[in-house]
Amino acid sequence: MSPDAAEAVIGAPGIAGIEQICDLSSTVPLTKFDSDRSRRLLADVEVLITGWGSPILDAAVLDSAPGLELIVHTAGSIRGHVTQECFDRGITVVSAAAANARPVVEYTLAMILLEGKHVLRRAAQYRRDRSIPTLAQTDSSLGNFGRTVGILSASLIGRGVMELLRHHDCSVLLYDPYVEPNTAADYGAELVGIEELFRRSDIISVHTPLLPATRGMVSRRLIESMPPGAVLINTSRGAIVDQSALTDSVLDDRLRAVLDVTDPEALPPEHPLWDCENVLLTPHLAGSQGNELGRLRALALEELRRWVLGDDLMHSLPPNALEITA
Repeated sequence: MSPDAAEAVIGAPGIAGIEQICDLSSTVPLTKFDSDRSRRLLADVEVLITGWGSPILDAAVLDSAPGLELIVHTAGSIRGHVTQECFDRGITVVSAAAANARPVVEYTLAMILLEGKHVLRRAAQYRRDRSIPTLAQTDSSLGNFGRTVGILSASLIGRGVMELLRHHDCSVLLYDPYVEPNTAADYGAELVGIEELFRRSDIISVHTPLLPATRGMVSRRLIESMPPGAVLINTSRGAIVDQSALTDSVLDDRLRAVLDVTDPEALPPEHPLWDCENVLLTPHLAGSQGNELGRLRALALEELRRWVLGDDLMHSLPPNALEITA
């Protein structure tokens, strides 16, 4: 992993935790796999603990690590460094996606409730007018009672959001072609087609992994079918959404958006979304940040401990993980 990731996610507590469980080859992280030092260390490893900034684990690297049995990734997505070759060779891959999902779920719920109350727009108006609107001046669409929330994909995060929405007075719609109606009902959601999801939802939250099939999935046609005043929240990947179409709709004051991800990240300085009051842009902060990184470390250490003891792992990935996960 990168030195920054090693310091932030692992740090001294992680080093101490690893050394209590197994033999640690080096306290200095590998940042590449083609150096003499890397090849020397890889020759003896049984476990690799990876993180943000890890080089790719292709066939050539795996040939240098004949004893490798386990990869523990201290972040969510394994794309970019784990290859199918790892699974084909029988190497177990663990991801901290579950730990990384929790703050995204929390962020998403917060934004759903804030947007339901029009908090960001009302705060800006309050700052300008320095007065409190009367009940007669308050938009009747404001509030979270009876709100219809659409969830795009029952991913790990999507399911977490649906679980939390059970505690609120809203209706939940779900689009996911791989989910059965009874499974959706278990999460308190109604399974619908994607067109119906966009047509009926007051707030839509995107939780689809970025795969070749999902790139541009939220199309101009779907965006234009959203009810006036609806909100699109995206904490997944910017490329899932037709950003040009969304930009047109928010600039026309027809929709609002909360975008923790864009395409590209960050947007060019001249992009109109920077100055649009209908959009909240956040710097990809929904995932683990600050003290939340400790949760990633704790999951990795627990999985490492379970592996050493021969216990079942809680967060191992299936052999087809690269086909179905972000």
